[in-house]
Amino acid sequence: EVQLVESGGGLVQAGGSLRLSCAASGFTFFDYAMGWFRQLPGKEREGVSSISLSDGSTNYADFVKGRFTISKDNAKNTVYLQMNNLKPEDTAVYYCAARLGYCVGDGCYDSGGKSYDYWGQGTQVTVSS
Repeated sequence: EVQLVESGGGLVQAGGSLRLSCAASGFTFFDYAMGWFRQLPGKEREGVSSISLSDGSTNYADFVKGRFTISKDNAKNTVYLQMNNLKPEDTAVYYCAARLGYCVGDGCYDSGGKSYDYWGQGTQVTVSS
């Protein structure tokens, strides 16, 4: 059974940082891509970033470029999202997701997440002004 467990959300002031973690189990890590998504209150889910577990290539949505960094630790089957210079508009529930199959670079990115097969439960990030 595939399981994705997010952690690391919380309340932070604008300009602050948080690191989200997504611990994955139940599948061969290298055969997947992983992504971070978020859902703002009253809005549709949107893609934040993706990483190929095959070659480590990454992709970011324009609204987080230069502020967020996605990374992976193969030994721990864990993907991270380092979020710096947070803004109140980053307030959302953040989800990690996994998709089966080979992809690299922006081929792993999916703005709506429809190509992703497995989802975590989400973690709340709140940025105060």
